[in-house]
Amino acid sequence: MVESIRKSLKKIISSFKKSPKLVAIQLGDEPSVCFYVKNQKKQAEAVGIDYEVRKLKSSVSQKQVINLIRKINTEKTVTGTILQLPLPKHLDARSIISELDPIKDAEGIHPVNLGKVLLGNYTIGPCTALAVMEILRYHKVDLYGKEVVLVGHSSIVGKPLALMLLNEYATTTVCHIATHKRRLIPDHVKRAEVLVVAVGKPEVVKGAWIKKGAIVIDVGINKRGDTIVGDVEFERAKGPAKMITPVPGGVGPLTTCMLMRNVVELYKLQNCKMR
Repeated sequence: MVESIRKSLKKIISSFKKSPKLVAIQLGDEPSVCFYVKNQKKQAEAVGIDYEVRKLKSSVSQKQVINLIRKINTEKTVTGTILQLPLPKHLDARSIISELDPIKDAEGIHPVNLGKVLLGNYTIGPCTALAVMEILRYHKVDLYGKEVVLVGHSSIVGKPLALMLLNEYATTTVCHIATHKRRLIPDHVKRAEVLVVAVGKPEVVKGAWIKKGAIVIDVGINKRGDTIVGDVEFERAKGPAKMITPVPGGVGPLTTCMLMRNVVELYKLQNCKMR
């Protein structure tokens, strides 16, 4: 699936008058961010997207980051901008994200673009949420009326994904910290026909909770010693599950593909003057 999308994007980009350009804003040297930047650069160049990193120190001020974003917003050669998350703790991520030009928001997390997801009228969207929907489409999962359970309600995965699922008429339940505190997550997971877990805690969802025949999409990626594990107890979950995405190698590579697809869609919007 990933390779097919890459080939399609490469073909589309080859028809453009100029190569799209993606600018990544990196603050400091947080290891996970360095990994994402390296991977994004590799994937961008593979499909014909120019990739540039604008790097600032982790001690940067809120004003300095905002000034950089405002400058990038005015640069006509820049198609898309991605703010590498997480930001240093002293910065206010929401106000910084709001400074992005919505038509250059490569990750689809500006309030304007999230609002379009709410209305079901979006061209771009948060990349991980788009990746999950792409997996479901690829496997021809009929979501109409299905019992779908999301564990995790972040602003860039759980919440927008819930809206995308509702747009497909899935019967959608969102579990979060309050659900956990009431010890109700196992009850919700056990009735899920489609389960998506995006918490960031290793194997927090146990295999014994998985409904027979369920489709399980594990968004989490966690380091445990020298190994990488997901948010779902994979070995025990793969028995009852009809399908379960692996970690690593499942949602992650497709998320990067969705980022590149967003850049392509932004290029089309900018060149068609469809603001």
